[in-house]
Order: sequence, then structure tokens, then C-alpha cells
Amino acid sequence: MSFTKNLGKFEDDMRTLREKRTEPGWSFCEYFMVQEELAFVFEMLQQFEDALVQYDELDALFSQYVVNFGAGDGANWLTFFCQPVKSWNGLVLRKPIDMEKRESIQRREATLLDLRSYLFSRQCTLLLFLQRPWEVAQRALELLHNCVQELKLLEVSVPPGALDCWVFLSCLEVLQRIEGCCDRAQIDSNIAHTVGLWSYATEKLKSLGYLCGLVSEKGPNSEDLNRTVDLLAGLGAERPETANTAQSPYKKLKEALSSVEAFEKHYLDLSHATIEMYTSIGRIRSAKFVGKDLAEFYMRKKAPQKAEIYLQGALKNYLAEGWALPITHTRKQLAECQKHLGQIENYLQTSSLLASDRHLTEEERRHFCREILDFASQPSDSPGHKIVLPMHSFAQLRDLHFDPSNAVVHVGGVLSIEITMYSQMPVPVHVEQIVVNVHFSIEKNSYRKTAEWLTKHKTANGIINFPPETAPFPVSQNSLPALELYEMFERSPSDNSLNTTGIICRNVHMLLRRQESSSSLEMPSGVVLEEGPHVLRCSLVTLEPGANKITFRTQAKEPGTYTLRQLCASVGSVWFVLPHIYPIVQYDVYSQEPQLHVEPLADSLLAGIPQKVKFTVTTGHYTVKNGDSLQLSNAEAMLILCPVESRAVVYSNTREQSSDAVLRIQSSDKVTSISLPAAPAYHVIEFELEVLSLPSAPALGGESDMLGTPEPHRKYKDKQKTGHCMVTTDHKVSIDCPWSIYSTVIALTFSVPFRTTHALLSSGTRKYVQVCVENLSDLDFQLSDSYLDTGDGTDLQPVPLNTQSQQHIHSKQSLFFVWELKWTEEPPPSLPCRFSVGFSPASEEQLSISLKPYTYEFQVENFFTLYNVKAEISPPSGMEYCRTGSLCSLEVLITRLSDLLEVDKDEALTESDEHFSTKLMYEVVDNSSNWAVCGKSCGVISMPVAAEATHRVHMEVMPLFAGYLPLPDVRLFKYLPHHSAHSSQLDADSWIENDSLSVDKHGDEQPDGSSLGSRGSVHSVCSGEHKGLPMPRLQALPAGQVFNSSSGTQVLVIPSQDDHVLEVSVT
Repeated sequence: MSFTKNLGKFEDDMRTLREKRTEPGWSFCEYFMVQEELAFVFEMLQQFEDALVQYDELDALFSQYVVNFGAGDGANWLTFFCQPVKSWNGLVLRKPIDMEKRESIQRREATLLDLRSYLFSRQCTLLLFLQRPWEVAQRALELLHNCVQELKLLEVSVPPGALDCWVFLSCLEVLQRIEGCCDRAQIDSNIAHTVGLWSYATEKLKSLGYLCGLVSEKGPNSEDLNRTVDLLAGLGAERPETANTAQSPYKKLKEALSSVEAFEKHYLDLSHATIEMYTSIGRIRSAKFVGKDLAEFYMRKKAPQKAEIYLQGALKNYLAEGWALPITHTRKQLAECQKHLGQIENYLQTSSLLASDRHLTEEERRHFCREILDFASQPSDSPGHKIVLPMHSFAQLRDLHFDPSNAVVHVGGVLSIEITMYSQMPVPVHVEQIVVNVHFSIEKNSYRKTAEWLTKHKTANGIINFPPETAPFPVSQNSLPALELYEMFERSPSDNSLNTTGIICRNVHMLLRRQESSSSLEMPSGVVLEEGPHVLRCSLVTLEPGANKITFRTQAKEPGTYTLRQLCASVGSVWFVLPHIYPIVQYDVYSQEPQLHVEPLADSLLAGIPQKVKFTVTTGHYTVKNGDSLQLSNAEAMLILCPVESRAVVYSNTREQSSDAVLRIQSSDKVTSISLPAAPAYHVIEFELEVLSLPSAPALGGESDMLGTPEPHRKYKDKQKTGHCMVTTDHKVSIDCPWSIYSTVIALTFSVPFRTTHALLSSGTRKYVQVCVENLSDLDFQLSDSYLDTGDGTDLQPVPLNTQSQQHIHSKQSLFFVWELKWTEEPPPSLPCRFSVGFSPASEEQLSISLKPYTYEFQVENFFTLYNVKAEISPPSGMEYCRTGSLCSLEVLITRLSDLLEVDKDEALTESDEHFSTKLMYEVVDNSSNWAVCGKSCGVISMPVAAEATHRVHMEVMPLFAGYLPLPDVRLFKYLPHHSAHSSQLDADSWIENDSLSVDKHGDEQPDGSSLGSRGSVHSVCSGEHKGLPMPRLQALPAGQVFNSSSGTQVLVIPSQDDHVLEVSVT
């Protein structure tokens, strides 16, 4: 307890003394001795960690005072440590306590180096006791660097080279002390801790060699020898503890400074050992830095061939890591080395890099540029020999502009290429010629390379920008350019079908280029100067510093694709080459066959009115001469109109008007000749003509919704099967061109602007024909002089009900024309009709030619009324109105209106003694489901063929809804016997019971099978037999032969009294 108490009291006294450090007269040396006594106590108790803490506190306190002194806040006691350095014998680490230096500290006579040496020796001893030798190396390196700075802060006078000697000896002393307490395996595995001391010792030995003249070519002079003697004197005598050591630091330094050969040996040994250590632990940059010092040593020793290896290695490392300033410094050293070695090409390449280096002064850049220009101006020993250098250091390609901008030109055409080159030289450079090597190729898919295809697939502005080279050294893997992937399609030349597809990487040469290898990055790049038959050349150009524009002009001779591969600039025998122009730059030369295109100026051509058609003649490689003409074969249904002032315009392939001339047209019955104006090759001739197609419409049979009858020489087609779409007709015209022995066939499609339908209307025996004209086009028309022709063979006369001679029909509008048919004799069964109407566009003025009328042909058959059908519904007896759910009486009255006619003579007609009769089948059908027919809804009657013959049919119906209900429909069919060999004939009721009837569908009217379908099936004529029985046939009467006089009649039905829900049908 007394020891602890005394130790605590000692520590309190020590802290009290430390707190008085700001008072005048306080001494650091006195305080040092007090705290060191505490460290001795801990050391004797083997508390080495606590003892080390005491020395560390002293170290930190002294360092703080030195820093404050440098900031202007100095303590008086520091003046004792500002004494000039007279001894530099290094650290003493082989004795536990250096009593000599401790006494000098106690007497206040120690220098800064003495204090630091003693303090570190004590720290080293304690660290070794703690088995932490690698911390000794770390602290030693920090100590040596700090001592150098502290001597500068305290402005201590140090003889030249003295500090280098002290550092060199201290480094070797620490290394040998560590080697003495560790085995070789431990040392080899901890090189990272000691390599800094090896490098520092090598650096200080190099400084001593330069200072003492041991590196100069002639050796040390007398002044250098005197300086060496003074430095060795400052070392003093070798200490006894190292006197018997063969490789002591003292002996090594003394031997290294004794002669040039000894210095070279020791310096090379240290340098190579340091480089090997740095390389083994992966510190390549530090190894290359030591190598640069070796290169400088070899250059001073006039051995540039040895220096080049280390300079190239250092430069390669700096380039890979992107250190701009070390690159510039190393290149300057390498240029000097290459110049001494006579490596002209390498020297010129390095000079060009330095001349463009912005980290050098303007004067230095001009010097290296003049080196290149001076060499280029010298006469060459071997004429024709070229020195090829990369262009990126001389100039950079910034952009390229094509004229024409789409980079497409015909054979014989002139193409202009303007490039912008950015000169990186500090002075103007006179270039003898700038050459672009061009690769010519003919693609296997050359059929695609027409002028039209090339124009669509080229850039519009014709400007290609090149990425600037921002860094003078290779980039890392992470900053490689992105993939430039493009789709590739290959199509068949015959049917343009897709054969193959794939993906192309256009910058594969950038991605797969070889990265760093064992060869230096500054060695000749191996650029090959391409030579070929296709080049673009521009001579005698002066490249000013900065941007310069150079223009190349070439006349295309052979069709194909031309790729700009290499850019070269020659200055005397020196050629600067850009080996690959990227992005890929191409221009195309095409040879085009003459072509003729005929296209309408409107979206669609309308038949019946003049329409403009544009003729475009692309001359291609053909030269149109005076007298050349187009021979058009005339189509029968299409006229080619010849306007008086029609002109043809000639354009160049860049759409610039060259000339125009009056178009001369000569027409005969079969051929129309159009004289072409003279035009050179690869020009375009354009002119317009008017064509006129006859306006008649097609007709397909006698159905009411079909159009007229086509003329035999024309082909009609519907664009759609349904909907209101204009009917089109194609006219083919054969054209003979002067450049070909073959005829060109073109097809012009005309659309009929009208859609026409007809209908037969009846009012008893009076008949009317209605024609509907619908304007399907976007134009308005003026219709006039409508007429219906029924032929000359009958006395039937159509009486028009339209009194207006002219009528206006708008777009998407319909007009109706109605005639009443009147006759005195029996009308024919079939009546041919021809409708015609004049028309002209409503918006245009008077036309130069008269237009033919629009015609529409159709037939009206069986239009005479034979039967009148009348239906009447009566309410039940005792009721005034029909009620829902109550049976009502339906009476159907069928009346024959004429005697026997030609149309009655068919299979259904039977002859008796008194009169003729025919069998009819009636059917009552309610498609709207307003009535329920009770009992049989159909039956067969025998109708006398005589005027006013009448047949009555009674049946019961039940109204299903209340309101005004239309009457059920009554349909009539002819009842035709079956053509079979069966002898047995059944009566009508048997046929009805069998439900096997055959229906002939005639015209627009078809029997509704809804009522029959509820009882059985309706079979066609081809049904053959049903269960072995012969089947009769039904033939629907045409609509014109039956008139329903009760059509449109409605019957009032009131609801029944007990209905809770009222349903009313409104029709």
C-alpha cells in the first residue's frame, strides 16, 4: 500500500510540474527526467505498456511545442534545441539506455536530433519487449519524416547532406534491429511494414550521391570530395556495439561515399531490393516511382538504353491509372532518352504527344512541335520512306458534313465532304496533303440500293459528329463505350420476303480491342498506312491551332457503297494517321434505270368527269433527247384529254428546277404520243394530263339493289362486299418508252361516284318505277335530263312524276326519280329499262368537253297485278272491340283481277269444261308476334282464272297485346304438282298433314317459314322424296302480281278487364 501511495504522490507531483509549463523558467528537460523516472518504475515492474505511455506523452508534448513554435508561439526553453547540428550518427537502438544522450538532455545540451534519437530508442526498447517490432518500423518512418519538418520549423542549421546521412543511418539501424529479433519468414511476410524504410534509405542515398558528385559522368571534383569528408567527419567514430558488424549502417554509408563504383553498387542494390519489395506487395506505382529514380540515375550515367525500360514501365502505369501530371513529366524524360538513343519514330511520337499536352508551358509545347517540323523539313536519306504516327495527338476529327446531305449521289454526280479537324499543335502547321482512304464494296443485296431506298434510309442533315478524345490515357473497364446494337434484315430480291434477321454490334472494334499487355503503351503503335485506288485528297493545307475546315470533292464513277476508313495528314516524310474513322461513315453511289410513274393527283379518280394524272419520268442513266416520246395505247372506255397549255418541268435529282417546256401531244384513234423535253441523265420530268372514264354503272341481274350492266371491255371490282362503297373499274394502258424495247403497263382505277337502285311500286293495278341515285363521292353534282327508256317494242309508256329538269345532289345524298307505267294492251312479262341522267360537278365552271350521261340498265318482270288480297278482323259477337285473350274472326278475301294471261300458263293451271283454274296456297303469318293464329294458318285453294273471281278464307286469331295492332301478313304461293312416276295422288289436305312442301324462292319475296316451321320443315326442290311419298312444290308469286289492299291497316284491341298488367304494343 505504501508503494501505491508513494507512486500516486509521485504522479501528482509530476502533474503539478506539468501544469506549471506556462510559467517562466519552466524546463522541458527537467520535466522529461521526472516523467522518465516514472517510466523506469513501470519498466522495472515489467509494466511495459504503462512505461510506453509515459514516453508517448513526452513525445506528444514536445511535438505540440514545436508546432506552436512554428505558429509563432514559442517557449524559451526551445532555444536549447535550436543549436546547429554537428553530429549525425543516426539512431542508437542496440543499447537499452543511451546514457550519453540522456546526460546531454539532463544538462540541457542536447540537440533536437539527440532528444528525438533518445526518445525513440526508449520507445523501440519497450515495443520490442511487447513483441511489436512492426510498430517500431511504422513509428521510425513517422519519426524520420517529422524530424525533417521539425528542423525546418525550428530553423536549425544543418550542413548539406547531414540530414540525409542521419536518415540513411537511422533507416538501416531500425531495419537491422528488427532483423535481429525476427526470423526470415516473419520478415518476408511483413514486408509492407518495412518497405517504406528501404525506399526512404534509397532516396537519401541517391541525394547523397548527387550531392557528392558520385553520379556525374566525370566523377566527383575537389569540392565534392571536401563535402564528402565533412559528411564523414560528422558521423564520428563507429560505435563499439557495431564495430564488429560487417554490414553495419556506418560501414555501408562510409563505403558508398568512398567511390563512384561503390556508390553505384550500393544504390542499385537498394533500388532493386525496394522495387522487388513494392512489387511483391502490389504497390506497383511506388515501384515504378523508384524505377523513375533509377532511370534518372542511368541518364546521368549516360546509359539511356537502361533508363528507357524504367521510364516506359512508369509511363505505362501512369497511363493505366490516369495520372496526368506524372504522365507529362515521364514523357519529357522519355523523349530525352529516345533522342539520345536515336529512336527517331519513337521520339517524334512522344514529341507530338508533348506538343499537344496542356500541362506544359506554351514555350515547351512549341519546342517539341518545332522538333517535329524540323525533322519533317530535312531531306530524307531514303526517298519514299514514311514515318507513320497516330493522329490523335496531332489533330482530332470533330465532325463531317455531306453535300448532298443524304450522302447519296448518282454515277457522274459530284459529292462534297467537309470535315472539321481540331489541330492540337501550338503553332500553324503546313500540311502537304490530307488524304482519306475509302473502301469500295458492292453489297450482295444491291437490289435494295435504289435511289428511293437510299433516300429513305439516310440521315437528313448529313452531319456526323465524332466523340472527342478527352483523356490522353486508356480508360478503365467500367467506362468502356456502351454496346451499339442494330437490327439486321436480309430479304429475298424476288418477293421481298424475310430470309434472315440478326443483331450487329457496330463498335465491336472498340469493345474487343486488346487492353494493356507487356509491351509499352508508348511504343510505336503499329499503324498501317492503307493504300488503295479510292482516295479523297486535299493538298497544301495550313492547319491553324484549333478548328479547321477541309473540303473534299469527288465525282462518283462506279455504283456501290464507299466507306471512309482512314484519315492521313502528311508533313514531309511524317504521316499522321487516324487508323479507323468511327462512327462508320459511308456514302452511296447508285446507277438508276429510267422509270415511269403515273399517279392520280387526288385520292381516287372519279369516272365520268375529267381527272388529273401526274406523269413522272426519272431519267436515270438515260439522256432524253429531242424527239423522244411516250406512246400511249388508247383504252376504249377511257379518253386522254389534250389541254392546250400543258407544260413539262425538268428537275435535277436534288429537286432544283432546271427547265420547262410546252408539252406537245398528238392523238389518233389508237395511240397518243407525248413528246418529252430534252433532259440530261439523273433528272426528273414531270407533267400532268387529264383522263376521262365513261360513267356507266354495272348491273348484276334484275335485283333491285344491283347496279347497271358493265360494258364487255372493262373490269369491275368492289372494294368491299358490304357497305356503301363506290364501285371501281380498272383501265389498263400500255406505254412504250424510248429507253426500253418493252412496254410498260399501268392500271388506273376509277370509282363510279353514284350508286343506283330501282324498285317497283304498286297501287292496285297502277304501277310505278322508282330509281334512287346516291352520291357516294365527296363532290357535289348537278343532275339534269333524267330519262327512262322502256324500248320501242311495246305501247307501254313511262310517265315521269319529276318535273324539274335540273337538280342538285350533295355529297352522301340521294335523289329519287319516279315514273308511272301506262299501257293499253297486255304488258309483256319482262320489261327492259334504261335510266340515264346527265351530270356535271357543281363547283366547276363550264367544261371544255361535253360529258356523257350516267346510265343504269335494269329489268322489271311480272309486274302486272293478278290478285288482290284483303284481310279483315272482326270482334267476337256482342263486343264492339277486340280484347286481348279473346278469339276474333279473321276473314281473308282473295280476288282475281284479270282473265287468263300468258304468265298463268304453267304447271299449276288446270282446265275444266267451263273455265281454267289454278291452285294457290295461302299462308297467314304474324312476324311481330302480335296475334296468335288458332287452327291451320295455311291452306290450298283452287282459284278460277277469271276476272273478279273471289275466294274467302275464315279463321280465328287471338290478340296478344292491347293497342292498335297491324293485321297479320297474308302470303300467296303457286301450288305446283310434283314431277314423279307415282300413280297415287293425294289431296291437298294430305299434303298439308304430311308437312312436306318444296318452295321455289323467286325474286325478292321469299315465303316466311315461321308458321310452317312450327308444323314441320320446308324443303327445297332437291329434297327428293319424304318417307317414300312425292312432294309438291311451292312457288312464291312475284311482288308485282299480288297487291295487299289491307296493308297498313290497324285494329284497335282493348285489354281484358281482369288483366292486372297492361301491355300495349305501339307500332
